[in-house]
Amino acid sequence: MKQQLRRFVDREIIPIERDACDGPDLKPEIRARLEARAKEMGYWHVSLPEAYGGLGLGLLARCVMWEEMGRTIALPTRKPQIFGPDVSPILFHLNEEQKRDYLYPVIDGTKRCCLALTEPGAGSDPSGIATTAIRDGDHYVVNGYKRFISNAKTASFAQLMATTDRSRGAKGITAFLLDMDTPGVSIVRTQRTMMDDEPCEIALDNVRIPAAKRIGEEGEGFRFAQDWINVGRLRHGARAIGVIERCLEMASTYAVQRVTFGRPLADRQAIQWMLVDCYLDLQQLRLLVYSAASKYDAGLDIRYEAYSAKMLGDRMSFQAADRCMQIHGGIALTNELPIEKFWRDQRSMMITEGPEEVLRAALARHVISKYAA
Repeated sequence: MKQQLRRFVDREIIPIERDACDGPDLKPEIRARLEARAKEMGYWHVSLPEAYGGLGLGLLARCVMWEEMGRTIALPTRKPQIFGPDVSPILFHLNEEQKRDYLYPVIDGTKRCCLALTEPGAGSDPSGIATTAIRDGDHYVVNGYKRFISNAKTASFAQLMATTDRSRGAKGITAFLLDMDTPGVSIVRTQRTMMDDEPCEIALDNVRIPAAKRIGEEGEGFRFAQDWINVGRLRHGARAIGVIERCLEMASTYAVQRVTFGRPLADRQAIQWMLVDCYLDLQQLRLLVYSAASKYDAGLDIRYEAYSAKMLGDRMSFQAADRCMQIHGGIALTNELPIEKFWRDQRSMMITEGPEEVLRAALARHVISKYAA
């Protein structure tokens, strides 16, 4: 699978990577062509469980896929890629009636969803969520404001996280299915970020959500999201492997070809050491990600491995892009090469879905409890 995806990326995606997107999205004709090729190769609904008609690939196999796709800037960084509609694992917790109305339409591509979690005062700390959901008969009345919500513009519904009991912090967060055309829901503005993403801000003004659209019980919302977040953090690490490897390929090739003062750059120790540092980071990160994914597939808790993979992967891949840029010099500052896009994307990754400082604090608590006498 890895070899087949490597050939696919090298032969069919990298050659078009600078012309593949229109803003943050794949051009429709290119998406249609790449999705058709994914189906031909047998990679459709790769993460969807077999019970729902998908391939049900384990996390290790998916990490290999994310790694290979990470070698190109052609595919949107934070959008569904080319292996089928993006099916949130939170939707597998729905009851049968909810699945009929939301999960199955997402699987067949007739509906799209987004996750409405982040707020102006609650990013890395979900216990700070201020959006409230107050029970009123057979409805909940929701008021609040969400920020940095990816895919909100095209979503049919949101997986909304709101607090039903602020005194309980993260344990008071409840999940809801929120149709985006519900009265009181408004997309206030769209922001353009350094990685070409266009997240939205959403205002919720006395929005009435039927209690039948609550996911699970009150207070279970963050638990539903946590597993997705752990897998997402491992995805950061897997994507970072691909970025580092592509940067190594470009930097090594250029170092051999580029001659300055009568000698190729590859002869110079300063360049050699930068390449070796990238190589060492690549080897360490791949072992960490593959090990964590294997443990997840075996049913083990990978929370701390996911923290580590996300933190190290984002930092190491940004450093690889930075070194690759330095080795290439001025040409790397242009958009003729993918280096500047890797540099922007990986720098942004160090903030989103858990900044390094927050992950370090969580790891510190784990280390002290594990190793203190």
